[in-house]
Amino acid sequence: MSETTQFALLRERRFAPFFGVQFLGALNDNVFKQALVILLAYQTASFTTMSSDVLQNVAQALFILPFFLFSATAGQLADKYEKSRLITVTVAIELVVMGLGAVGFFLHNLSLLLAALFLGGVQSALFGPVKYAILPQQLKETELVGGNGLVETGTSMAILMGMMLGGWMVSQPGWGIAGVAVTTMAFSALGLLLSRYVPLAPAADPDLEINWNLFTETWRSFQLMRGNRTVFLSILGVSWFWFFGAMFITQFPNLSKNFLAGDEHVVTLLLIVFSIGIGAGSLLCERLSGHKVEIGLVPFGSIGMTLFAVDLYFALAGYAPLGQATLGQFLRDAGSWRMLADLLLIGIFGGFYIVPLYALIQSRSEPSHRSRIIAGNNILNALFVVAAAVLAIGLFQAGFTIPQLLLATALLNALVAAYIYTLVPEFLMRFIVWMLIHSVYRLDKEGLDNIPDDGAAVLVCNHVSFVDALIIAAACRRPVRFVMDHNIFRVPVLNFVFRTGRAIPIASARENPELLEKAYDEIARALEHGDVVCIFPEGRITDTGELYPFRSGIKRIVDRTPVPVVPLALRGLWGNFFSRKDGPAMSKPSRIRPFSRIGLVAGPLVPPQQVTPEGLQSQVLALRGNWR
Repeated sequence: MSETTQFALLRERRFAPFFGVQFLGALNDNVFKQALVILLAYQTASFTTMSSDVLQNVAQALFILPFFLFSATAGQLADKYEKSRLITVTVAIELVVMGLGAVGFFLHNLSLLLAALFLGGVQSALFGPVKYAILPQQLKETELVGGNGLVETGTSMAILMGMMLGGWMVSQPGWGIAGVAVTTMAFSALGLLLSRYVPLAPAADPDLEINWNLFTETWRSFQLMRGNRTVFLSILGVSWFWFFGAMFITQFPNLSKNFLAGDEHVVTLLLIVFSIGIGAGSLLCERLSGHKVEIGLVPFGSIGMTLFAVDLYFALAGYAPLGQATLGQFLRDAGSWRMLADLLLIGIFGGFYIVPLYALIQSRSEPSHRSRIIAGNNILNALFVVAAAVLAIGLFQAGFTIPQLLLATALLNALVAAYIYTLVPEFLMRFIVWMLIHSVYRLDKEGLDNIPDDGAAVLVCNHVSFVDALIIAAACRRPVRFVMDHNIFRVPVLNFVFRTGRAIPIASARENPELLEKAYDEIARALEHGDVVCIFPEGRITDTGELYPFRSGIKRIVDRTPVPVVPLALRGLWGNFFSRKDGPAMSKPSRIRPFSRIGLVAGPLVPPQQVTPEGLQSQVLALRGNWR
């Protein structure tokens, strides 16, 4: 397939200026926030009598609260108005906020600094719906995962650089605070200049009347989200990630100071490692997903997040600092490397988790109110992050230590993930399919861009093994409804995948004529609905390695519902564990060969009036070639 990598987007105006604006915004936020966090953690007494643990969580809640208060209005504005102009306005607001923060730093005034933190949250709340709603307007669907991956990676790198810069500058005697003030204003000015180059993104609903009532519009945002169950539950998954991340990141300063006995540079290192992990995981998503929205990565990500968060608890339990540690002393302790590895892997698996969810929300939301759905997502994010701060404060009051708090978060992550995947089995189904393709096989794809991006089509393919449908499902960008023998449909474990993927069981006229007619009716309904349907016209899995004659069912299908047909050919599956070579399938464990190479190739579309079983069979045979 002629697919470019996500990095090509960085050379295109439809993406590059927007990427620069959001990168500078995230960088600027974190220069300011990290400088403030370090001051509050290490100079708490000079600002307030409040405990450092409580103050850190209060600051986090202040920044996130505006997402709840103003996101509903922001979503309406993003749907009603052209988005590049809104981006310019929000960056101009950021410049004013950073000016207020500069005054707070110069005067050493906690009230002004917290006010700037709150207003920075307001600016971010206004930018959020524009940030994620503009991507589906500027990118193709095949670029959506890559674009989101770049945005998440850019944000993580900006967080990394902002934390390094903010933490380093604020710790410099004499000029550090002034350096933070000047730098944040300079970044805002540069972002404002770059925003002028973002291409126009037309309003999705220019006739929308703005409802300024916070409460009724927030409720309306929730109703819009709930209109699509999968989107709503994906939003809950995103919000849980924010909860999880907030519970970890907010505790890093005091984890370093009070538990690891580290200085300010150790705090920065923990945050840097975590951010690098998220960035790396986000970038890997495009490669692992095959240029499509692969939600099978979401369970994979949540499993990794839980496992390595639990391991982090045990790493912390075995850590015994000898005294106040500089960055160099911390790194010379062997136990520190296990903690850093855990944080890095939590971040990587977090990237696997979050990028497909954002892409799924964008791709399955109605364009006319996509911004309001994303605004609703931001509201829920705010609620979850504030809840994380409240829960952390409550657990600290109950006597929890920071490592115990992180362990509790890891265990909650497992419970929440299991609950969401029970409600939406599609996540687990895609996870099983994805694991099959990435642990058992290495799949070569060719010509799959012949499958239409939208509209109905029938795929016809040779039938070599019990996992043919899973391989095709993993390779195709669009969801595919498979027509399969009712006996294969009932195979344990695979049955869960087939049912969740809405496969259509079929039987011969001799076995079950009623099921046969029911299958043809369901195929017709699927095609009339615009779905892609895949059939195996041989009617059975081969036990010779060669194609059996294609049956007449394909002709009956396209005569009833005239749609184009795409011939497919599977290669390299004959003789593997799931095929029937030399006996029953799945009976010879010696045939399990991890990462064995297989192929799937698609031929040109065949118009419905040219479809014949014999013609399709010859095309599939030619596509397969000698590689069985």
